[in-house]
Amino acid sequence: MSQYWSPIVSKLQPYVAGEQPRIAGLVKLNTNENPYGPSPMALEAIRLAADDRLRLYPDPAATELRETIAARFGVTAEEVFVGNGSDEVLAHAFQALLKHERPLLYPDVTYAFYSTYSLLYGVEVVEVPLDVRFRIRLADYDRPCGAIIIPNPNAPTGIGLPRADIEALLAAHPDAVVVIDEAYVDFGGESAVPLISKYPNLLVIHTLSKSRSLAGLRIGFALGQRPLIEALERVKDSFNSYPLDRLAQLAATAAIKDEAWFETGRRNIITSRESLVRELEALDFEVLPSQANFVFARHQSRSGAAFQAALRERGILVRHFAKPRISDFLRISIGTDEECARLVSVLEEILAA
Repeated sequence: MSQYWSPIVSKLQPYVAGEQPRIAGLVKLNTNENPYGPSPMALEAIRLAADDRLRLYPDPAATELRETIAARFGVTAEEVFVGNGSDEVLAHAFQALLKHERPLLYPDVTYAFYSTYSLLYGVEVVEVPLDVRFRIRLADYDRPCGAIIIPNPNAPTGIGLPRADIEALLAAHPDAVVVIDEAYVDFGGESAVPLISKYPNLLVIHTLSKSRSLAGLRIGFALGQRPLIEALERVKDSFNSYPLDRLAQLAATAAIKDEAWFETGRRNIITSRESLVRELEALDFEVLPSQANFVFARHQSRSGAAFQAALRERGILVRHFAKPRISDFLRISIGTDEECARLVSVLEEILAA
């Protein structure tokens, strides 16, 4: 602590990201990054734009990118908001749409940034427990609230809800904003985007970090009816009117247009995930049903912390959360087939020791 801090600083519990060590030969399966690299079209867009134009400010409205996203998802450009990663989009949503007299609802096992933003922005929350199978039960959200936020698929469990369940939630809470965080939806989930035209209380948030493999550029976006998007814009323009730089805007536009690359990459990851699940189950791991680019697994007789430490000693990083209910689980990102094979081989060595 310091005498110069504002009072809020000592109360914050900052989000802790997965480590990014510089270790040669590391198998890095801890931060849900795409193992296959960005679209060649995105890389070419960056190369062509790395010129004298970088002395100029970027388009503050990211017009071309918003128009491209709108065309891809069947909405209008006025129904698209873009930000510096989906984390910034979420931050603006917490400030603009999720702080009300009644509490915000979200799962007790979910993306840790939600609790961080709640503290930062003074949002009253109620954490709704997942059931014994780590699933979201709609009946548990049948209570007064100011807003709801749910990742679909959920993180770190990877379990998704069908669109019909999301629609039931929206219909049950017509006076509350419902934010559906679809960071992982491209790996097998069912998107809520088709519901936007029907439900003015729905905001859907996406990222280009996962299925579009642009985590290093920090690009996220939200889709919703105009009043929700306007609220985000008012907050953004009161904070930073240039959230996305010129290179990020051009690369994101190209990546979204490269549908063939996107489809090939996501199918490869889904196939690798299903293969890894079978191999983990053969080693006596319980693996939750995943619709994401990771799996959430625990061994029948070994602790998650012990496994994480043993894997790290052998050059493999996975994510462990020392939290109630999930401390025995590992969250394992889907890597290349070679990386997944290396993981399985090392797990066999650990179990045989």
